[in-house]
Amino acid sequence: MKRALISACMVFMFSSAFAQKFNWNKNQVIAHRGAWKKNNFPQNSIASLNEAVKLGCYGSEFDVWMTADQVLVVNHDPEFQGLTIEKVNYADLLTKTMSNGEKIPTLEAYLLAGKKQKTTKLILEIKPSLISKERGIEVTNKCVEMVQKLKVVEWTEYISFDYDYCKRILALMPKAKVAYLKGDISAEQMKADKLTGVDYHYSVYQKDNWIENAQKLGLTVNAWTVNTVPEMQWLLAHQVEYITTNEPEILFEEIKKTPLVSGWKLKWSDEFNDTGLPLSKNWSYDVGGNGWGNKELQYYTDADSTNVVVKKGNLNITAVKADKENNHYTSARLVTKNKFDFKYGRVEVRAMLPKGRGLWPAIWALPTDWKYGNWPKSGEIDIMEHVGYDPDSVHGTVHTEKFNHVIKTQVGKALKVANPYTEYHVYAVEWFADRIDFFIDDQKYLTFNNTKKGSGDWPFDQNFHIILNVAVGGGWGGKKGVDDTIFPATMKVDYVRVFQK
Repeated sequence: MKRALISACMVFMFSSAFAQKFNWNKNQVIAHRGAWKKNNFPQNSIASLNEAVKLGCYGSEFDVWMTADQVLVVNHDPEFQGLTIEKVNYADLLTKTMSNGEKIPTLEAYLLAGKKQKTTKLILEIKPSLISKERGIEVTNKCVEMVQKLKVVEWTEYISFDYDYCKRILALMPKAKVAYLKGDISAEQMKADKLTGVDYHYSVYQKDNWIENAQKLGLTVNAWTVNTVPEMQWLLAHQVEYITTNEPEILFEEIKKTPLVSGWKLKWSDEFNDTGLPLSKNWSYDVGGNGWGNKELQYYTDADSTNVVVKKGNLNITAVKADKENNHYTSARLVTKNKFDFKYGRVEVRAMLPKGRGLWPAIWALPTDWKYGNWPKSGEIDIMEHVGYDPDSVHGTVHTEKFNHVIKTQVGKALKVANPYTEYHVYAVEWFADRIDFFIDDQKYLTFNNTKKGSGDWPFDQNFHIILNVAVGGGWGGKKGVDDTIFPATMKVDYVRVFQK
């Protein structure tokens, strides 16, 4: 009995010690063909694998082919320096050398190099054979066999553009982590076929609720190949598990900046990935030409594509010189009222502003129910205002009964912004019960604190909604007249996102 107990304890201790050897990195970063770009390493080289490990990536992706004499090698393209891998022997490939002096790695050498560390996963992509489906299945069998032989099962996850390869891996190793790449299979089908994840081009995920649906089914979501900051931030905001990139260093920096790091979770967004008029489920229109309390000169139209249209990933709000009723300009004012109303949170809008004297673009929020009375008693939050006669200046402001421009007590601040007419900037507020912080490109430049003296000072404890518009003229925007040569003038909005804790 004592001997059995000792043996059992030894097995437990050995198992625990073995399990503790692994400390997989917990981030979204998968280096595409290794981390090669910054230091000019060859793609799919041992050097680029080691650099991905050094950076602390969750995974390092690599691609596998089989030579004519059935040696598994790591390379992205079907050719290696002019030699078609599937049609030549391994010895032929050894006549060529990578830019850093490495020979083309065999799968065995690559896996053994990866096995030396226990923090970065090895993401093995089986390339579809250009010769036949049967050969591709044979390559799949040999890849799994090699992983098992070298005892790197814990390190290795699998991806492929061939769905049959994915299913074959699971037939051989039911517990393997396998994701499909091509983008033509539904999340429901992958779940039914016991794949563990989906790894599609990020554009596929821009359809309504694709990510959320896959995650509800228990699939991990990876996106390839993501190399620009806006796409990285979009995917991070939508909480994908992994992002495959040629720019792991940039992605690590963007992860530090994402609102999720501070505990925010995406509550609502419009990414403007559709075409035509804005989605009616998200936006309504304020319509008319009555001056809007500011002696503005434009008529706001109702769902008119002359003034508002979504195309190429942007919402375009355009002010036009055109007669409408008693007005000589038309534009649009979009609101989320009664479609998305919220109290507290982080609102961020990535936008490019229109340029010209007489323009008054704004990104702002008003109360939905006006509990404390008409303006300014129920409050106003101006996330971004710009008047064209004051180039490159952007304003953040709050209005309340005691703090407003009519009595010259409003609380606000202007910030000079580099290239607001030719580059996108992120305009944001973080609204809490005790304060509202204003940001441009993550730079906080204004805080309005809750004095706790009542609604006259702080009416910001009710639901508000978002407004996007481009006004013309008005008491502030038209202070120095309107330059009629600037029309049409467009504010481009890349996205609107609201996070809450």
